[in-house]
Amino acid sequence: MSITDSTAQRYTAQDPDVRLMLRVRDDDARAFEELMLRYQSRVASLMMHLTGRRDAAEDLAQEVFLRVYRSRKRYVPGSKFSTWLFTIAHNVASNSRRAAARRKEINLAPAPGADSGANTLESAAMDASGMMPQRLLDKAELRDIVEMAVTTLSDRQREAVLLNKFEHLSYEEIAEVMGLTPSAVKSLLSRARANLRDIIEPYLQQGVRAEGLSDQ
Repeated sequence: MSITDSTAQRYTAQDPDVRLMLRVRDDDARAFEELMLRYQSRVASLMMHLTGRRDAAEDLAQEVFLRVYRSRKRYVPGSKFSTWLFTIAHNVASNSRRAAARRKEINLAPAPGADSGANTLESAAMDASGMMPQRLLDKAELRDIVEMAVTTLSDRQREAVLLNKFEHLSYEEIAEVMGLTPSAVKSLLSRARANLRDIIEPYLQQGVRAEGLSDQ
């Protein structure tokens, strides 16, 4: 897809991370370090939840940033930097899952006791399910419930939920990352919400329905 000068100028003006990436394109090492500081932990957490491989999450995040650096000379602002970055992360995670499937070593659930991004994942899953507990759940209990619920989602449903509720991407941005249409993303999130609710609801005594995924 070609990117017009006006589009590039708009994202350059609006997104400070785009401006950092343009400095990376000009071989500014400090700009690249700043982008890694801003995004590395977020990318690593996302990779852990997308691949279920906590032991490899940091290595996969490093692969994402290696690809960012290698493609720096071809970079042209056509979207928010985070959308471009998570598109690369999507491709790395997809390759990792395919490789794991070939080795028959897939483990979709995050490792028990994994804390990186856990609170955000719990919040995202609860929000996406449209359920809110009236009673306070023990942190470990809530984590176990959410991890079990998230493992029921398909890879694409899980990714759409995480990008929407974890990274606050719009339907259009998620569609760009995942190579889908916005309507397909909306359908994925709707099915994910229903699946999460079916699993989570029985565990939330006196649970009440909250607002679900809002249209964006």
